[in-house]
Amino acid sequence: MLDIFKFFSNDKKASKNVAKERLKLVLIHDKGNYSPSVLESLRVDILKVIDNYMEVDEENIDVKMIKTKSQDGGEFVPALVANIPIKRMK
Repeated sequence: MLDIFKFFSNDKKASKNVAKERLKLVLIHDKGNYSPSVLESLRVDILKVIDNYMEVDEENIDVKMIKTKSQDGGEFVPALVANIPIKRMK
């Protein structure tokens, strides 16, 4: 028998976890002073360097800050993640 109350209870936990993760990302941005303009500047600078080696799909580039475990497996630290689709090598 399906426990409907348990089903909704788990949904609340999932929503709670999503909200918690979003808050952590906001705090990482605030703590590190990462504004959208800083991320856009990083994006432009990365593209300038990559342009020497390859042609990329500039419309589908995604640059963002995430949290990841440190290399020693300890606390979570901010990380820059760039998804840059490559059209061809030069």
